[in-house]
This record gives sequence, structure tokens and C-alpha cells, in this order.
Amino acid sequence: MLKIFKYIEKHEWGFIAISLGLIIIQVWLDLKLPDYMSNITTLVQTEGSTVSDIVFEGGWMLLCALGSLVSSCIVGYFAAKVAAGLAKRLRGEVYDKTLSFSMEEMNDFSTSSLINRTTNDITQVQQLVAMGLQSIIKAPILAVWAILKIAGKSWQWTATTAGAVVVLLVMLSVIIIFVIPKFKIIQQLTDNLNQVTRENLTGLRVVRAYNAEDYQEDKFEEANDELTNTNLFTNRMMSIMQPGMSLIMSGLSLVIYWLGAYLINEAAMIDKISLFSDMIVFSSYAVQVIMAFMLLTMIFIMLPRASVSAGRILEVIERETNIKDGTYDLETSAVSGELEFKNVSFKYPGASDYVLHNVNFKVESGETVAFIGATGSGKSTLINLIPRFYDVSEGEVLVDGINVKEYKLETLHSKIGYVSQKATIFSGTVESNVDYGENSKDDSIDEVGKAIEIAQAEEFVDSLDGGYQAQIAQSGANLSGGQKQRLSIARAVYRDPEIYIFDDSFSALDYKTDRDLRKALNDEGSGATSIVVAQRIGTIKDADKIIVLDDGEVVGIGKHRELLRTCEVYQEIASSQLSQEELSYA
Repeated sequence: MLKIFKYIEKHEWGFIAISLGLIIIQVWLDLKLPDYMSNITTLVQTEGSTVSDIVFEGGWMLLCALGSLVSSCIVGYFAAKVAAGLAKRLRGEVYDKTLSFSMEEMNDFSTSSLINRTTNDITQVQQLVAMGLQSIIKAPILAVWAILKIAGKSWQWTATTAGAVVVLLVMLSVIIIFVIPKFKIIQQLTDNLNQVTRENLTGLRVVRAYNAEDYQEDKFEEANDELTNTNLFTNRMMSIMQPGMSLIMSGLSLVIYWLGAYLINEAAMIDKISLFSDMIVFSSYAVQVIMAFMLLTMIFIMLPRASVSAGRILEVIERETNIKDGTYDLETSAVSGELEFKNVSFKYPGASDYVLHNVNFKVESGETVAFIGATGSGKSTLINLIPRFYDVSEGEVLVDGINVKEYKLETLHSKIGYVSQKATIFSGTVESNVDYGENSKDDSIDEVGKAIEIAQAEEFVDSLDGGYQAQIAQSGANLSGGQKQRLSIARAVYRDPEIYIFDDSFSALDYKTDRDLRKALNDEGSGATSIVVAQRIGTIKDADKIIVLDDGEVVGIGKHRELLRTCEVYQEIASSQLSQEELSYA
């Protein structure tokens, strides 16, 4: 938890120092009130006292109360400012760190957990800091000062107050022992509920298509009930706190007055007024002591959950990324768009078996190279090594003759136009989704139009209400699969990269659109290299080079006709997709 405080800025520590001073003033003013009350009690019992004397003492009480109120408001303002600033920076740190994660780290945390850590966990820390600056600092000062005030008044009253504090601490200990372990479970269950909810919402069409509403509802109810039951347990345990505190405070006051009545009854007449005044003052100070422990109680309630949340936040921020940034940052080089795999083998973190085995090939600048193979043969895994979504386990990947590990990630990514297997569309407009590919460009509407034209998306974009400014829903929910793919391709084209990477990005396109798009890419591609993962032989048979993968190994490299003669795996794929006439013609 203490590590979180290093994210508090220097000027905010100044606010904390000011708050400390104001809290000391506030406590002094609060503890002066019983003194004035004692004076008023004495004046009422003393012959010759005037109303003006009592009003004068009451005026000082009023000023003390107002001073305490003003100090409390200022401290609350500073506490809120420090807490909000800390939460802002923590959200920024978690978000920035998440952006630097490789696929390995993303898989370790899960999307739902990262969302929860960015929102719910940081809110828990923010609430603790906001309350803590007011309570953690004030409570010990108030408790010690009040105890010093009442020390020596009466050993009976002092022993009673100490007994009340012991009872309070026992109650707190029991609650904390049973509740603290549950807080970490609550955060994990919140992650799970978040995940179930996201799956249901993102897969709503599939849920409805398979009449799985009841199944999903049961799944949600199970996660919801588990979280609810755990929350109920902790809240029921915590609910003992408030009535327990009221019982202790009321019981303490009752015992003090009962003892006071006994002491006053046994005292000499001259001491009765003094004892009565002391009883009133002691009662007020004793309540202040209990209030101080009550403030600490509030922190003890919040601290366990906030500590768990702080640990989860730091787990993200302090996570070492496996993909280290290189130092090479020259965007231009002697060769452009050249790609080479040298003895590359790869296995996923924690896995025992290799997904890729000793892969070797070279792609010359401007070539179109296609990868084909059965599902699970390692095609997507292989191309994910180029932009360093993962790093190779053995061997090296070279872009323009330089190992990708030596590049600065920003420089490497600027050379690549990547279109993922699942089209990713952002909420916004058609234009914002296309120029996302190079979001620093200005006056880009002509280039956006050209990219949309090359991607064969012009017809459907023109039909949208607003054209380039047409609103796109989150995840492209108001677009078809083919439309989303074409916008994703337009995004890559707009970037004008050295290397295009298409990870099965034409699967939702019909053959005519596919053919027209590839022709436009070849005509307008400015000599860029194209890396294509495909399932359909008909869409890649004109590639300069086709690489056949089988169980993570390269089993054939060549052109379409050559592979039909020499590669058994390619022959099997071709015979399952092409007619006998097409095979004979080839």
C-alpha cells in the first residue's frame, strides 16, 4: 500500500502538510469546547455569576465550533484534491503500462481484470486516501490529546474509559480477522462478473441465435450470487460496527455519570461543584477518545480492501514486459520492405511444445507472399512475430536486414500496415477509423478517400448517411463482416507502409471484391511487400511465393503450379477447394 504514495506529487505533499496543521488546529478547537463547558457549568453553580459571563464563555464555544468547521472543510478540499490527483495518475500509469504489454501479459491479466483494476480498484484507493487524510491523521492526535486531558482526573473514570477502548479493540479485531481475507475474494469475483457480463454483451447475437438466454442468465446469476453472498458476509460483519460503537459510547457515558453520582455523593460539599464540572468535562473527553477510535475503525474497514486493490494496481504497473524496446529508430534504410526468417522456432510462454519449428524463408521487397495450411498450422502465430506481438524463442526475424528486436517498437510498427484476423473497428466515424492508421496527419480527407477506394469500400461508404462522417457504432456493430474488413484494410492502406500484413483478412469478401481489392493493392501499393495469410487457394494462386505450413513446419515454398506438383499438403488443400478442371488447367 505504501508504494502507492510515491505517485503523489510534490505540491500535493504540500497540501498534506497544510492539512496536518489544520487538523492539529481542529483537534485543539474541539478539545477546547469541554473546557468552556466546564466553565459554564461552574458559573451556573457559583453565586454572583452573571448571564453575560455565561454568554461570553458560550461565544468562545461558538467560535471554536466555527473554527473547527472551517478547518474541516479546508482539509476535506485538500484531501479530495490529493485523492483525485492520485487516482488520475494511477489510471494513466495502468493504461500506459497496458499499452506496452505483449500478448503474453494481456493473456495473464485478462481484459476484464485490467478494466476492473483501472476502475474499481483505483476507486477503492482514492476513497481511502480521501478519508485517510482526514481520519488517519486526526484520530491518533485526537486520541492522545484527549487522553492527556483526562489523565489524573479520576482513576475510576480513566479505568472505565480504558475498558471501553479494550472492548472496542476486541470487536475490531474479531471483525478484521474474519473480513480481511474476503476482500481479495471480492475483487476476484468482481473480475469474474465483469468477464461474464462482457462475454454476454459482446456475444449477444450468438446468444439469441442459439436460444441461450437462459443458459447465460444462469451463468450470470451464479457469478452474481457468489459475489453477492460474499459481499453480504462482509457487510453483515461490518454492520456490527455501528451499533457496537453506539453501545460502547452510550455505555461509557452511563458508567461515567453513574460513577460521578457516587463520587459527588461521597464528596465534601466544597468539592461537589468541582467534581460535577469534572464529570461533564470527562464525559466529553471520553466520547472524544471513543470517536478517535471510531475514526480509526472507519479506516480499518476501508484499508483491507484498498490494500488488496493497491496490490492489484501495482501488479500491473510493476509488471516487467517481456518485449523490450530496441534502440534502432531510423525509418529509412538501404532496403525497404524486405523480410527474412532465420531458423525461427517459437513456443508460447508456459507451453512445452513448439508451435513453429526451424522456419526459414526470405521475402524480397515488393513481393506478395502468401501463407497457407491447415487450421492450427501456425500461420497467424508466424506473422505475429513480425510486429513483435510475441518474440521468437529461437532464431531471428529480420525487417530490412535488421533484427526486429533491435528496432524501437514505434519505428518497427511504422513500417507495417497490419490487418488482423478479426476486424477491429472503433466507435467514431468512417474517416476516424481509416485515418487511425496514421492519426497524426492533417487535411487527410483526400487520402482517406483514396484508401477507401483501394479497399473497395467506396460504394458502401457512399451509401451511409453522412459518407465519410457516418457514425460507426462500437466494434462496428452497424456494419457487416465484409464492410468491417474493408475498413480495416483501408486503415492499413492509408498508412502507406513498407510491409502489409493480412491475417486472413479477406475471408468475409466475395471473390469479385477480393479480386478487385488485390488488383487495386498491386496497382496502388507503391511497391510495398504483402504478407497474406489465407484459407482459399483461389485468392492466393497469383502470389509471387506461396509458403505451405504443416504442424509449424515449412513443407513447401513456390508458386501455385510448382506446389501442385511438388507439395503433398498443398495438393490436398487444392483438391478440397478446386475443381478437377481447375487442377488440370494448373
